[in-house]
Amino acid sequence: MNQNTPELRARAAEALEAARPRLSQLRAFIGLDGFVDEILHVVDKRHSADRYDRVPTIARLAERLAAAAGKSTNLELVSQLTKLGGNGPIMGNTLATLGLRVTYVGNLGYPRLHPVFEEFARRAEVHSIAPPGYTDALEFEDGKVMLGKHSSLREVTWENLIQRFGRDRLAEQMATADLVAFVNWTMLPHMSEIWAAVLREICPGLPAGGAQRTIFFDLADPEKRTSEDIRRALDLILEFRKYFRVILGLNEKEAYEVARVFGLNRSDGSRAAVAALAREIHQRVPVHTLVVHPVAYALAISEGRLSLVDGLYTTQPRLTTGAGDHFNSGFCLGKLLGFDDDLALLTGVTTSGYYVIKAQSPCVDDLVRALRNWPSGTTGPYRF
Repeated sequence: MNQNTPELRARAAEALEAARPRLSQLRAFIGLDGFVDEILHVVDKRHSADRYDRVPTIARLAERLAAAAGKSTNLELVSQLTKLGGNGPIMGNTLATLGLRVTYVGNLGYPRLHPVFEEFARRAEVHSIAPPGYTDALEFEDGKVMLGKHSSLREVTWENLIQRFGRDRLAEQMATADLVAFVNWTMLPHMSEIWAAVLREICPGLPAGGAQRTIFFDLADPEKRTSEDIRRALDLILEFRKYFRVILGLNEKEAYEVARVFGLNRSDGSRAAVAALAREIHQRVPVHTLVVHPVAYALAISEGRLSLVDGLYTTQPRLTTGAGDHFNSGFCLGKLLGFDDDLALLTGVTTSGYYVIKAQSPCVDDLVRALRNWPSGTTGPYRF
């Protein structure tokens, strides 16, 4: 089932090199969230003022918390990095680093841009309509725990979008962008109302040729939202098919949440079961392309064909917060360049894997080197 072969990687490297002159001609319009992320380690044992062992896994943290029930406990957090966050800013920043012309709208600070987004604003055209949210991201070897402060996201409304960005400007962006991406539906309580307003007031005025425009949606861990809310969001996403080629991206957990809404049996976690579940979801949410990206691989379904590609996976990640957004960026880049799903998936997993291993967003040259120096194992060596 896995299509990741040396031949496919060589094809992808050649295709990305050939496409380099086109990148600056591609336009992306992305929104609507914005977070300040603080990346943190949880201390397991402290040996000195400067040296400690971190809690290695989420399971180990869960054991410690469970043992504190009825007694209380104290956890020490050590800050590793404060960076721009949110699905949209990370995706926008990644696409800008890859060479696209990006326009971003979200809650990045209002009335002034928060300093953490200033470098992003030098790479892209950035507009903010509300204050940012804040996330404490606890990083572990097997994943992350995101602790969010979301009150400011209530200010991301259709009214503020129109008043602080502009209806005409929004219509122009959606008409001229090669890629539109609306991400982080879960954390933006008014996102469904914004989508409904866009469908009602903007989309009917878009020029013909919707098949040439791509729109990407990411629900972003909808566990806390009701089944009714999720169904409405999916129904709205399907309405965009009249005007765009629609891509819906889900990580493995998100796929299980969508499956729950439709009463589907959760898979046993095997690749075959995840692929079968993805097909069942796609039958109920027939977007042009459905993508599901677990940690170690990714799959896509378009026009009934399923593709699956192994990722650039490591057991020693340097940074995982934002890995999924990097995958989304790489996959969307591949589709904008006309790649088939195999090549687009490979571009996505390479973009994500590079970020996790190097703790920085890649440029196209970085992707080409990674594809041509693909490691033989999950611990390196990484010659890129």
